[in-house]
Amino acid sequence: MSLKKPDGMDECVYFTQRSLGDNQQGFAMVWVFRQNCPKCGKALMGKPRDKGGKVLVRAREYACPSCGHRAEKAAYEESLTANIEYNCPSCGFSGEKQMPFKRRKVEGVDTLRFKCDKCAEGIDVTKKMKNPKAKDF
Repeated sequence: MSLKKPDGMDECVYFTQRSLGDNQQGFAMVWVFRQNCPKCGKALMGKPRDKGGKVLVRAREYACPSCGHRAEKAAYEESLTANIEYNCPSCGFSGEKQMPFKRRKVEGVDTLRFKCDKCAEGIDVTKKMKNPKAKDF
Protein backbone atom coordinates (compact mmCIF):
# COMPACT_ATOMS: atom_id res chain seq x y z
CA MET A 1 0.00 0.00 0.00
CA SER A 2 1.39 3.35 -0.96
CA LEU A 3 -0.20 6.34 0.73
CA LYS A 4 -0.74 9.61 -1.14
CA LYS A 5 1.30 12.37 0.46
CA PRO A 6 0.07 15.97 0.56
CA ASP A 7 1.46 18.50 -1.90
CA GLY A 8 1.01 21.33 0.62
CA MET A 9 -0.32 22.08 4.05
CA ASP A 10 -3.48 23.69 2.63
CA GLU A 11 -4.69 20.15 1.77
CA CYS A 12 -4.42 18.97 5.39
CA VAL A 13 -6.39 19.35 8.60
CA TYR A 14 -3.45 17.88 10.55
CA PHE A 15 0.21 17.16 9.74
CA THR A 16 3.14 16.19 11.97
CA GLN A 17 6.54 14.53 11.84
CA ARG A 18 7.84 13.12 15.11
CA SER A 19 10.81 11.24 16.50
CA LEU A 20 9.65 8.41 18.76
CA GLY A 21 11.22 6.43 21.57
CA ASP A 22 13.89 7.14 24.15
CA ASN A 23 16.81 6.74 21.75
CA GLN A 24 14.97 8.60 18.93
CA GLN A 25 15.24 5.63 16.50
CA GLY A 26 11.48 5.62 15.86
CA PHE A 27 9.72 8.00 13.51
CA ALA A 28 6.13 8.83 12.60
CA MET A 29 4.67 11.11 9.97
CA VAL A 30 0.90 11.63 10.24
CA TRP A 31 -1.32 13.63 7.90
CA VAL A 32 -5.08 14.01 7.56
CA PHE A 33 -6.57 15.32 4.32
CA ARG A 34 -9.48 17.79 4.33
CA GLN A 35 -12.75 16.50 2.85
CA ASN A 36 -15.17 18.07 0.41
CA CYS A 37 -18.29 19.72 1.80
CA PRO A 38 -20.97 17.05 2.44
CA LYS A 39 -23.71 19.50 1.37
CA CYS A 40 -22.47 20.97 -1.93
CA GLY A 41 -19.36 18.85 -2.65
CA LYS A 42 -17.66 21.78 -4.41
CA ALA A 43 -15.06 22.98 -1.91
CA LEU A 44 -12.88 21.60 0.88
CA MET A 45 -14.11 22.21 4.41
CA GLY A 46 -11.85 24.44 6.51
CA LYS A 47 -11.80 26.74 9.50
CA PRO A 48 -14.03 29.81 9.04
CA ARG A 49 -12.50 33.18 8.12
CA ASP A 50 -13.19 36.65 9.51
CA LYS A 51 -14.22 39.64 7.38
CA GLY A 52 -10.58 40.39 6.55
CA GLY A 53 -9.99 36.84 5.25
CA LYS A 54 -7.90 35.73 8.23
CA VAL A 55 -8.46 32.10 9.36
CA LEU A 56 -10.06 31.75 12.80
CA VAL A 57 -7.65 29.12 14.15
CA ARG A 58 -9.42 28.55 17.46
CA ALA A 59 -12.89 28.15 15.94
CA ARG A 60 -14.86 25.16 17.18
CA GLU A 61 -16.36 24.42 13.80
CA TYR A 62 -15.44 23.91 10.15
CA ALA A 63 -17.13 25.79 7.32
CA CYS A 64 -17.50 25.41 3.56
CA PRO A 65 -16.23 28.54 1.76
CA SER A 66 -18.61 27.87 -1.14
CA CYS A 67 -22.04 27.29 0.43
CA GLY A 68 -21.44 28.26 4.08
CA HIS A 69 -22.34 24.82 5.51
CA ARG A 70 -20.93 24.40 9.04
CA ALA A 71 -19.93 21.26 10.94
CA GLU A 72 -18.87 20.86 14.57
CA LYS A 73 -15.09 20.40 14.99
CA ALA A 74 -15.20 17.11 16.93
CA ALA A 75 -17.72 15.44 14.62
CA TYR A 76 -15.91 16.57 11.46
CA GLU A 77 -12.43 15.52 12.64
CA GLU A 78 -13.64 12.07 13.77
CA SER A 79 -15.06 11.44 10.28
CA LEU A 80 -11.59 11.90 8.71
CA THR A 81 -8.90 9.28 8.02
CA ALA A 82 -5.35 9.58 9.35
CA ASN A 83 -2.51 8.44 7.07
CA ILE A 84 0.54 7.22 8.97
CA GLU A 85 4.05 6.41 7.80
CA TYR A 86 6.17 5.09 10.66
CA ASN A 87 9.34 3.39 11.81
CA CYS A 88 8.66 1.41 15.02
CA PRO A 89 10.90 2.46 17.94
CA SER A 90 10.90 -1.05 19.47
CA CYS A 91 11.48 -3.37 16.47
CA GLY A 92 12.61 -0.97 13.71
CA PHE A 93 9.86 -2.07 11.28
CA SER A 94 8.88 0.53 8.66
CA GLY A 95 5.25 0.58 7.63
CA GLU A 96 2.23 2.54 6.50
CA LYS A 97 -1.23 2.61 7.99
CA GLN A 98 -4.61 4.28 7.65
CA MET A 99 -7.01 4.62 10.56
CA PRO A 100 -9.84 6.88 11.76
CA PHE A 101 -8.58 10.23 13.07
CA LYS A 102 -9.90 9.78 16.61
CA ARG A 103 -7.71 11.04 19.41
CA ARG A 104 -8.10 9.57 22.87
CA LYS A 105 -6.92 10.89 26.22
CA VAL A 106 -3.75 9.13 27.44
CA GLU A 107 -2.40 10.52 30.71
CA GLY A 108 -4.46 13.66 30.15
CA VAL A 109 -3.09 14.40 26.66
CA ASP A 110 -4.90 13.90 23.34
CA THR A 111 -3.18 11.00 21.60
CA LEU A 112 -3.50 9.14 18.31
CA ARG A 113 -2.56 5.55 19.19
CA PHE A 114 -1.84 2.80 16.67
CA LYS A 115 -0.07 -0.57 16.74
CA CYS A 116 3.02 -1.67 14.85
CA ASP A 117 2.09 -4.21 12.14
CA LYS A 118 5.06 -6.45 13.05
CA CYS A 119 5.44 -6.45 16.85
CA ALA A 120 1.99 -5.05 17.84
CA GLU A 121 3.66 -2.51 20.14
CA GLY A 122 1.47 0.54 20.81
CA ILE A 123 2.82 3.74 19.23
CA ASP A 124 1.51 7.10 20.44
CA VAL A 125 1.53 10.40 18.55
CA THR A 126 0.54 13.01 21.12
CA LYS A 127 -0.86 16.45 20.51
CA LYS A 128 1.95 18.94 21.06
CA MET A 129 1.38 21.04 24.12
CA LYS A 130 3.26 24.12 25.17
CA ASN A 131 5.26 23.52 28.35
CA PRO A 132 3.86 25.98 30.94
CA LYS A 133 7.18 25.93 32.84
CA ALA A 134 9.26 26.81 29.76
CA LYS A 135 10.23 30.43 29.43
CA ASP A 136 10.43 32.23 26.14
CA PHE A 137 13.73 34.11 25.86
